[in-house]
This record gives sequence, structure tokens and C-alpha cells, in this order.
Amino acid sequence: MVIMGQKIDLRVFSEADTQAFQQCLLDNLSALKQLLARPNFGQGASSIGAELEMYLVDKKGRPVMLNKEVLERSGHPQLALELNRYNVEFNHSPVSSSGTPFSQIEQEMLFALAHVTEQLEPEQASALPIGILPTLKRSDFGDHAMTDEARFIALTQALQQQREGMFCIKIEGDPPISLRAHDVTLEGANTSMQVHFRVNPDSFANTFNALQLMTPVVVGMAANSPFMLGHKLWHETRIPLFKQAIDGRSHEECSRELPSRVDFGTGWVREGAYELFAEMVRLYQPILPICSDEDALEVVASGGVPKLHELRLHSGTVWPWNRAVYDPQDGGHLRIEMRSLPAGPTPCDMVANAAFSLGAAKGLQSQMDEIIPAMPFSTLANNFYQAAKKGINAELMWPLLDQPGKLRKIPIKEIAKSLIPVARAGLDELGVDSAEADYYLGIMQKRIENGMNGAVWQRREYLRLCRRTNSSQALSRMVQNYMNFSAQNQPVSTWVNHD
Repeated sequence: MVIMGQKIDLRVFSEADTQAFQQCLLDNLSALKQLLARPNFGQGASSIGAELEMYLVDKKGRPVMLNKEVLERSGHPQLALELNRYNVEFNHSPVSSSGTPFSQIEQEMLFALAHVTEQLEPEQASALPIGILPTLKRSDFGDHAMTDEARFIALTQALQQQREGMFCIKIEGDPPISLRAHDVTLEGANTSMQVHFRVNPDSFANTFNALQLMTPVVVGMAANSPFMLGHKLWHETRIPLFKQAIDGRSHEECSRELPSRVDFGTGWVREGAYELFAEMVRLYQPILPICSDEDALEVVASGGVPKLHELRLHSGTVWPWNRAVYDPQDGGHLRIEMRSLPAGPTPCDMVANAAFSLGAAKGLQSQMDEIIPAMPFSTLANNFYQAAKKGINAELMWPLLDQPGKLRKIPIKEIAKSLIPVARAGLDELGVDSAEADYYLGIMQKRIENGMNGAVWQRREYLRLCRRTNSSQALSRMVQNYMNFSAQNQPVSTWVNHD
């Protein structure tokens, strides 16, 4: 969980700080509106970027708290610290969406994992992409587990102050789990592969809506987080864990159903990116009110491109599963950040998830005016949580456009199968090479046919091992087997154990 990569000072904020920051946010919004009205603002070729969060684990699959040591040994500018001391993040170089973007990202992922593992050779440890590490123990959380960085400490303090009590985790499972904590390090159990997609402002609304529509489908197909502290929970346990572990709402705010800082959204986007930024400013109280010296309105008035420091900082403290991003680089542009996909099981699987998501969203983009009236947003949000809970075995409510009045419950694998040709057409439209599109969509097709993703494999492997040993040892052995398969970078749908 990175706060947009910005340097944060650790200090106590006053009411005057908050008021000044709120005014800056309003000025930033006004400046953004003017920027978006500027002819040709944000126009340019689409591009794809990624952020890969990973665990640092020893040979037994237990976490090692060495993220600062990894960065100090490496010095690589694309590596960053994460909330917990056993996690790091690699920020991938953006690539053009035409040609071979996904294989370029996969190769850089392989480099990142190998590079981090190389830094851990003295400890005989390695980097591992997995949504939630099943071997975590309750003792792996708490103040001692938090990375000693001002931005993480400041964020924890601010959320604690807003929460007015302990953070509470309750997730259904076998057995269900119930936890309480003073800090936010339980959130650090989550690692993801976040995808960034640059879009032009005039196509933002339809692209964002199409990605929202696709998100439940790909979350179910990509699920890779079925265990937490020895409990068999949701197929993608990251979804409820993240939401509850940093929920800064007071009890009254929860009772009045004010939105959480981690949410699927409040509705379809009707016009463009501005409404998402405005909603973020209007609905969520600032928790890190640090103002810059920039006068954003003055910069825009003089024809420049402002950094919008306050808006970007505030955006880094609100975590919708799909997020609008403003970037002042390259004359200023907009991106959509997809935050719901888990890390792992392998680079090829993660990149296949991205290719399927972006391709299908591109293929559905022109149909969104017909789809939106047929899909209530509340139903879409329910699909998201159903997909997270049941994974590849979920059934989602899906519109049948050729049959008016039909919103039918359909197995997620059937929906995904029907979207493969849509994704193929979308990747063609993005200019992705034919062989590249076939390869990554083929990985998804095989996953559909075999009904096998990371969550299913982990559950099955755990049950197989439980026939021979106790639960704790089964989890440990399962993670070690996962590590061996993951290092081979073969799709999870092909994993078969022979021991």
C-alpha cells in the first residue's frame, strides 16, 4: 500500500492544516476541470503499466522481515517499500499497448522476482507472488512488522484517530475468522498486481465502466487468496480483508452507510474522470493534510500543467478497486488503475489476467450505453463480492442484451468463455500482435476449461496434504510446493503434483 509514492512528514496535523488542505483540494478540482476542457489535453497513444507487490519468504515459506535490506542492497529505482517489512513492490516501466506489451511486462516481472531473490541470497530467501501468504501467523502483525517509514506511521495514526477504536476483521470461512487490531498491518497481508491503463479523456467514461463490468469476472477467474492465519476463507480473501483492515469510519458513519475508503464504487460514471475525483474530494475526509507551494489555478491560467499535489496525495488515501489517476507527466494525462487483481501464481498468469481484462473492456466499450441500463450498479457490486467469495465457482448476474428484461444468473466460467472472443477483438483494436493475444488468452481459456486457478489449487493441495499430516504442516508444505511451481512460470491450470 503506497501513498502515491510521495514523501510524507510524520507530524500531528492541526485543524488549520486540514482546512488549508481542503481549500487546496477544491482549487485542484477547479484546475482539473479547466485542464480537461483544454483542447487535446491528455490525448495520446494508450499504454499499460503495472505494479507487482511480492512477499519475501524463507525456504519454509515463512515471511522474512528484510524489505529495507533488499532495497539497500539493490538500489534499483523501480523497487519500493511496502507497508509490512516482508513485502516490497516493483514499479514496472509503462509500455505501448500495441505490439507485445504483455510479454514485455512478463519479462520485467521475471526480472523483478529474480532480482529481489538475488538480494536475499545471504538469507537463502526469495521473492514470492501470492495474494495472501497462507503461513502467516498472528505474531507476524503489529507495530514490529510495520516498515519504519513516516508515510506508513502517519497513515496508521490518521486512520486510528478517525476510527475511534480498534480495527475489526470478520470474514466468513471454514472456520470464520474474527480479529481485532490497533494498527493497519493486517492490511499488509495483501499483495496485488495492479494494472495501469492510459486513456484519453473523451473515452474515459466508457472505458472505466467497461473495466468495472469486467472486474468481477476477472477477480473470480484470477482468485489466489483462499487462506488467512490457517483459516480457509474466501477464494479472494484480499477483498474483505483490505476493506476491513483500514476502514477508518466511525460506528456512526458505518450505521449511516457512508462509503468506506475501500469500495467498489457508488455508481456508473456518466460523463468522465472529473466526477470520480470530485466524489473522492467531497466524500472522504483528508487524513494527510500536507499542502504544497503550488498554486494550481495560477499554473493552469498561465497555460501550464499543474502537479495537483493535494489531489494526488488525497487520492493515495482512498482505495477504490478501480481508480482514476491524474499524472502531470507528458503534458498531463489520465490513467485507470485496476487494483483488485492478486499477485501470483506466476508472471504468465498475472499478465494473462491483465490481457483478458483490458481486451474485454476494450471490446465492450462501445456497448456500454446498452449494457448500463440492463445492469444496476448495485447488482454489479454484488457480483464483485460474489466473485471474491466463491472465485471460479461463482455465479454472477449478467445481462442478456438480445433478450430485453433478462438479467440472469450465469456461472462465471460461462461468462468468461463468452468474453474470450470479445477480448480477442479488443486486443486487436489496441494493436496487440496476434500471436501475443492468442498466447495470453489461451492461458485464460485453459483456466476456464480446467476450472483451476490459484485459489482452487491451494485449496486442493492443502486437502491432499491434510490426509498425511496436520493442518499447520500441510499449509507449510503447500506453500513450498506453490513456490516450486511458481518459479517455473508455467500457468497454474497445468500444475500437477507428483510427490
